[in-house]
Amino acid sequence: MTQSAPLPAWPQVSERVRDLHARMTLEEKLAQIVGYWLDRGGDVVAPMANEMAPDAEGGAPRLSEITAHGLGHYTRVYGTRPVDPAERAAWLWAEQRRLVSQTRLGIPALVHEECLTGLAAWEAATFPTPLAWGASFDPEAVEEMARMIGDDMRALGVHQGLAPVLDVIRDARWGRCEEAIGEDPYLVGTVGTAYVRGLQSAGVHATLKHFVGYSGSRAGRNHAPVSAGPREIADIYLPPFEMAVLDGGARSVMASYNDIDGVPQHSSVEHLTTLLRETWGFDGVVVADYFGVAFLAVMHAIAADRGRAAALALEAGVDVELPSGDAYLEPLAALVRSGEVSESLVDRAVLRALAQKESLGLLDPSFATALEEGAPESIDLDSPAHRALARRLAEESVVLLSNDGVLPLAGGAGKVAIIGPNADRSEALMGCYSFVNHVMASYPDKPLGIELPTIADALRTELGASSYEVVAGCDVEGSDRSGFPAAVAAAEGADVAVVVVGDQAGLFGRGTVGEGNDSESLDLPGVQRELVTEIVATGTPVVLVVVTGRPYAIGWALEDEERPAAVLQAFFPGEEGGAAVARIISGAVNPSGRLPVSLPRVSGTQPYSYLQPLLGGPSEVTATDPTPARPFGFGLSYTTFGHSGLSADRTVEAGDSFGVEVTVTNLGDVAGVDVVQLYGRDLQASVVRPVSQLLGYQRVALEPGESAVVRFDVPTTRLAFADRGLTRVVEPGDVEVWVAASAGEKVATAVAEGIAELSEIDAASAASGSGSDKALVTITGDVHRVGPADRRITTATVVR
Repeated sequence: MTQSAPLPAWPQVSERVRDLHARMTLEEKLAQIVGYWLDRGGDVVAPMANEMAPDAEGGAPRLSEITAHGLGHYTRVYGTRPVDPAERAAWLWAEQRRLVSQTRLGIPALVHEECLTGLAAWEAATFPTPLAWGASFDPEAVEEMARMIGDDMRALGVHQGLAPVLDVIRDARWGRCEEAIGEDPYLVGTVGTAYVRGLQSAGVHATLKHFVGYSGSRAGRNHAPVSAGPREIADIYLPPFEMAVLDGGARSVMASYNDIDGVPQHSSVEHLTTLLRETWGFDGVVVADYFGVAFLAVMHAIAADRGRAAALALEAGVDVELPSGDAYLEPLAALVRSGEVSESLVDRAVLRALAQKESLGLLDPSFATALEEGAPESIDLDSPAHRALARRLAEESVVLLSNDGVLPLAGGAGKVAIIGPNADRSEALMGCYSFVNHVMASYPDKPLGIELPTIADALRTELGASSYEVVAGCDVEGSDRSGFPAAVAAAEGADVAVVVVGDQAGLFGRGTVGEGNDSESLDLPGVQRELVTEIVATGTPVVLVVVTGRPYAIGWALEDEERPAAVLQAFFPGEEGGAAVARIISGAVNPSGRLPVSLPRVSGTQPYSYLQPLLGGPSEVTATDPTPARPFGFGLSYTTFGHSGLSADRTVEAGDSFGVEVTVTNLGDVAGVDVVQLYGRDLQASVVRPVSQLLGYQRVALEPGESAVVRFDVPTTRLAFADRGLTRVVEPGDVEVWVAASAGEKVATAVAEGIAELSEIDAASAASGSGSDKALVTITGDVHRVGPADRRITTATVVR
């Protein structure tokens, strides 16, 4: 038995965990803080995987030898290749029984899987991608989806899910935009927290990704350095994680690959320990992103070798190395034995890992009993309930960007031409971390495992047209225009043309968007814009459907004189996305999606966020105009909504909450859903603040002519920021609040009026709320220092 240095006072664990730890050899300890990625074969789903962690199969040591001292995690048992879920579950139950009965300490392995758009496994439902969650502005639906995903995972013996992604989009060129929820930290935080609650309510631990700053990489390049200052980190990147930890109770956090100002996050004591654990009180487990520990030596070059990389990561607070143990096993063991690295660092991580297993029930006698009872003989991972929820979320996420009156195509559409590279491809509906695009791309001869009707399939079912002609016209990528003549002919012979363009999600060069597929341009890939232009030139009314994983610069399709009659934006809407788009086109569903990220007018405006101070937008001192083609929060409907009677509390103590009320009315003749968006602005602060900031939101369904009152209870912490000393505070002073259909309305007004006029508010009129479109709230008292006990989420009540 090895002699450890005195155990750190933290973490606090049960006597069972402490007793188990006390009986461990160094080898057994290290085994508990690593994963093992078995069954990869020759089909690697991540770059450098074979180089970083060579496969142990095919003449290498047997599984019983690899796990002789136990094992912390099994990496992606279901998610690496297409395997029958029931057969794989039977294998997993047998493997867990072997670990319990044939290893000295009898500790089962924790099993983790990807679950960003549903459980990433063969035959499992594929839900809309996170950018679509953001477009729905519906945390309740996201929580329900996550609970359903968690139920499936738990039934299959999976304990931890590597989701949600809480990176705030800062540059649309970044390939992983489709994995993120949006550009507003509050939207990201509320929707992401809902996902955490749903998944963990099913008994599966959520893992927050990627902590922190990952999406701020220079020029949107994956893994590139991040140059964000500490105030931007505090006010933009950290709040979603803070909400998911403190309000959602997230049990796991994943460190991010990037460095911030030269400090790789896998070695950041400041973020992984000082902030996360000591300030926020997080008592879960921090895991490495795949190969992130070794990257400290291999990519960042701040460690001489993998053993010293392991020491840096352990000291920072990375408890578990994933996907395997190429740094935390032999390289680290050698340094511990030599005395160069204190075994107490290992002990701290092991205690956390064991405490996690205990909390999941893996150390209970009942777990071993359940293993003896056997795995489920069958499980439906794509039931009618899955598909109904997938369709609901997809329908809520589609954004109507423009409509000259052609939509909806109700009452029969005549002859319909369905054109475009994404019109009749199932893969076009799903993101990079869907099982279809993440894994099945390597198995072209294997059935996809789930029903995936395309948009063309769904339009044929939905529209009741007299005839259909389906023509691709071109591919997503490439310069081949040979399909243009057939597409033009189809449009000329039709009463309406539905043109479906966009992305193909994939990994590291296998596609136009997704992990590692960053872009130098925000023009539609390939020759798709040219295809649309030629179809529009036929004179046939065109409904353009853009199915993408990032916002593209399609201002030409919205503003040019010769443009499509209507434009719909869908952010990878999942397995029921075809049906959702078709039902919106037909009018069976009234669109209610809102943009979770600004739609750029041109590529050169990147990086861009609506959270800009006055001088961050267009002005007389610059010749460039970053105004987006469509702003954050924008989305049209087949009806119109009016907002009136805005009122707000006149004063509120810093640190308390204030109330805001507004009446929303459906002014049209069809039922619809409005997303009521409450914005605010600190009129004078000690540091520069945005012209517009989302304070709260609420979906409201209304019949024609119906009105409802929406009451917001807004914590003043929604207006908190890092002051000049980098302390998060709420400052006393005047705050302007308003309700708008998007963030763009106030930004445009502020630019037009200028700073002086913007500050000259009739306080009495504004505070009364009588017919006013804005209200003034005065925050009183002393500066309030924001702490973990403060409220972070605005609540909304709808009164009819």
